[in-house]
Order: sequence, then C-alpha cells, then structure tokens
Amino acid sequence: MLLKVCGLRSAQQAAAVAALGADAIGVIGVPQSPRWLAPEHRRALFEAVGAARPGCLGVLVVADPAAAELPHLGPAAGHQVLQLHGGETPERCAELRDQLGPELILWKALRIRSQADLERAAAYASVVDALLLDAWVPDQLGGTGHRIPIEWLEGFRPALPWWLAGGITAERVPAALQTLQASPPVGVDASSGVERAPGDKDLDRVAQLVAAVAAFRQDRAN
Repeated sequence: MLLKVCGLRSAQQAAAVAALGADAIGVIGVPQSPRWLAPEHRRALFEAVGAARPGCLGVLVVADPAAAELPHLGPAAGHQVLQLHGGETPERCAELRDQLGPELILWKALRIRSQADLERAAAYASVVDALLLDAWVPDQLGGTGHRIPIEWLEGFRPALPWWLAGGITAERVPAALQTLQASPPVGVDASSGVERAPGDKDLDRVAQLVAAVAAFRQDRAN
C-alpha cells in the first residue's frame, strides 16, 4: 500500500512531505487549478523530493496536453510519472507514450460518476502502467475532496494497478481499505484532505495519514 500526496507547490514543503514517508509527490500542471505550478519551478521541487526520500516518485499531473506542452512533459523535467487527468482516450495515451518515450511511467485518471464508469478501465490496460480513480465533479478535474462510494469498488479487479483518490484522509483510510481488502488498490492519493489551503499541506495531517497507511500495511503483513 503506497501513499501519494498531490498538489505540492513548494519545494521545501514537498521535501518535508516526502521525508514523512510519502511514496509519491504530485505536481499539478493544469493552469486552471489553484495548485498549478509553472514548468520552470517543477524540476527544483522534484529534485528536493528525491534528495529528501530517494525512490519517492515525482508525478506530473496534466489534462489533455497540447503539442506545445510536450517539451515540459518528458522525464527531463524531473518527474518519473506522467498522470493524465483529462479526457484522454486510450489512443491518445498510446500516442503520448510513443512521443515521450518508454522510460516515462504513464498513469491514467478516470473520473467515476457511476459504477458503470469502472468498465472503462479495461480499455487502458495495454497503454498505461496504472489507473487512478477519482470522483467525478462537474468542471473540476480533481482535488475536490469528493469520494467514490466505496461499495462501487468492491470486486473491482482491473488488469493493471490502480490508486484510490478522492477525500483521502487518515480518518477515512482504515474503513475504506478494510472494505477493499479482498482487492485493494496499490495506493491512495491525497490532496485536499491534508491541506490548510490549496497547495499548502498540513504536515501534521500528512503524518497522520502516513501512519494510517503504515498500519494497514502492517495488518496485511500479519
């Protein structure tokens, strides 16, 4: 069970979150988001994360990237993972993988509005490395705190690893993961649930979430 904390804007704070035990740090590359970080500041943040916790993944989150954005999306920008959070089709995901190179890890976020939306997962199995499930909210791509009803995900067994996002907090994680223990996600993705304000993380809440995820790992190990 891994933990990703998304929406960091400060290199110093991102390093502190990584040092607390996060396994991945997400940076938002969608200009409309209040958590957006300009391209010229991203590499320094990812380098700070790597120095604080070697092996912690740097994740760049984008939505329907245009051709002009491609120079900022490859691994030379400092991240190891590109998370596609827009309306990218499987065909578009395959195009981006070809354009950006095989060394870049590719994740596709699916915004779930109904249980039937989970059926879309199968179409991405051959073109991305993992899925991230987030709640559908009109005109907002993520970081809303809205949750997918956990009962929709019981028995969800896609052909590739998946992450659970949407309203992830230390208080919610134990019950959610207990419900999904027969087919758990590979990790959980927190953003607004550990914030004081968009892009400003509360390190105490991050530490509590790290502890909750660690407790789940320990329970499974036993």
